[in-house]
Amino acid sequence: MDIAVDISGTVIETDRLLLRAWRAADLTDLYEYASVEGVGEMAGWRHHRSIEETRRILLAFMAGKNVFAVVHKQDNKVIGSLGLHKSWANDDERYAHLKVKEIGFVLSKAYWGQGLMPEAVKALIRYSFDKLGLEALTVAHFTFNDRSRRVIEKCGFVFVKQGPHYSEQLNKTFVSKKYILFPKQAGAAHCP
Repeated sequence: MDIAVDISGTVIETDRLLLRAWRAADLTDLYEYASVEGVGEMAGWRHHRSIEETRRILLAFMAGKNVFAVVHKQDNKVIGSLGLHKSWANDDERYAHLKVKEIGFVLSKAYWGQGLMPEAVKALIRYSFDKLGLEALTVAHFTFNDRSRRVIEKCGFVFVKQGPHYSEQLNKTFVSKKYILFPKQAGAAHCP
């Protein structure tokens, strides 16, 4: 079952990152990574073509209160987003009774390959199970997105199924792989 979450006022700290609510002052950082071709497309959305488009997304993040800004502590810069969304499992009879959210993440291309997103996802997993009382987390990636697949596997998610996913923004259907994680599995994950 889908539950409402509100991350306002929540700050999660890892070795290299801060996960916190979005702020109006994050506009330039968000535009910097969201306007790079190939970043959003890996997650099913078109890269931003104007600062006004980014402003609308930022306002939606702030109003929705379910997406963290991922801040690189060394640079004091927002380099990605990490959200808790309605899960595909809500429509699957095997999991519909569970309190479950879906993790969605995006990272600036300039920070790929440094192990930052597994670090952020692991922290969000702990927060979701320990503080929010979720009974499961899900995640998905397009079959061609090996970077997301590696993050998902490193964090202990278990593959459940694959199927079509239509991206309205890209006007294209992709094959998506779907995964689930339960609290007892999370303790065994070897995510940095």
